[in-house]
Amino acid sequence: MLVLRLLNVVAPAYFLCISLVTFVLQIFLFIPSMFRDPSTTPLFSPALLHGALFLFLSANALGNYVLVIQSSPEDLGKDLNLGNGGEVADWLDGSRSPGSALPSTHFCRLCARVTQRHDHHCFFTGNCIGSRNMRNFIMFCLYTSLACLDSLVAGMAYISATLSMSFVDPLAFLTLLPHSISQFFSGALLSSEMFVILMLYLWLGIGLACAGFCCHQMLLILRGQTRYQVRKGMVVRARPWRENLQEVFGKRWLLGLLIPVLNVESDYRRQKEK
Repeated sequence: MLVLRLLNVVAPAYFLCISLVTFVLQIFLFIPSMFRDPSTTPLFSPALLHGALFLFLSANALGNYVLVIQSSPEDLGKDLNLGNGGEVADWLDGSRSPGSALPSTHFCRLCARVTQRHDHHCFFTGNCIGSRNMRNFIMFCLYTSLACLDSLVAGMAYISATLSMSFVDPLAFLTLLPHSISQFFSGALLSSEMFVILMLYLWLGIGLACAGFCCHQMLLILRGQTRYQVRKGMVVRARPWRENLQEVFGKRWLLGLLIPVLNVESDYRRQKEK
């Protein structure tokens, strides 16, 4: 438990550090290198368009990241009749009646909260993912993947121009790291160039991981399931996939694709307010 709590603090700091490094490299290294002659650069040059695209992706990734953290799981302890004095352990052990808990709720020991429609605990956000922040979490994964792949393309263009390399051959990228390490220790490669090459592989790994996780999460949403339900073998009532999507993304789903917006309120919350 101590290791998990430490990871819950280190992982968000690691993500923010990677984001800061990516932003600095893009703004102060990759984008300026695209300008041949700034005095004659047209308004809609590739460098300016790339910079606008990167800022759009970064703003959406960071905005949804903040909303995932801000939209923390609801403290349903009182509403689920868990008992006075925080007797959560009784509910976890199954001594409470089944009617005292909502379906798909789970108590997270790291968050010390009961999350409605619990999916999993994300260490990179330091928060549980549930009904309140599922849409923002998916948007965060999507835009993080796109920002990493965008940085990968810009970094490869920078390395190709700096080291006079060609990435037409697919094997050129796979053999780039071994050759770069040997050249770095022989003194033929600068430390800054070696750092960019290492970041290329890091962006590739993060981008593919976020894209795969986003696709897997979307598949579960279409089926009306969560990772917690699949892990526990819970039976889910079959519903049309359109209703499952609307439950997570709401009717204003297009707005959530363009700008970071708060997630739709859960059905439990709406019923409670009524």
